[in-house]
Amino acid sequence: MAKTAYCATVAAAAVFMLAAVIPAFASDPTGTWLVADGTAKVRIIACGEAVCGTVVWLSQPMDAATGQPKTDKLNSDPAKRSRPMLGVEVILGMQRRGEDATWSGQIYNPDSGNIYNGSIALTDPTRLRVKGCVLIFCKTEIWTRSD
Repeated sequence: MAKTAYCATVAAAAVFMLAAVIPAFASDPTGTWLVADGTAKVRIIACGEAVCGTVVWLSQPMDAATGQPKTDKLNSDPAKRSRPMLGVEVILGMQRRGEDATWSGQIYNPDSGNIYNGSIALTDPTRLRVKGCVLIFCKTEIWTRSD
């Protein structure tokens, strides 16, 4: 009987410890993420009370046309078009929305050179839902954890 009580106590303690860890992890988008098409990785870090994300890896870092490292050549700001793609911030100051796992702010899309209103949210510990919107039209991608 004592052994059964001990096992039950250990099991209960494990459940409570796991329950304390899961919510904290479930809402934390920090880490390195492979974008949906597999062409880039974005590292999301805390930046003050927000989270920010920068391009840290490209599947094809060289521009086929120039033979040079890829640049942010489609940026709507001409002054930024010569900056290297590695290091470009794409998740811009996302703020946590209430107590849920959603963060809202802006997303820069290097494929269009534009900034959109957007959000990110973990769907599970290895998948991040990334949503960008212009007016009422939105596009959603699922990124996978690549830490």
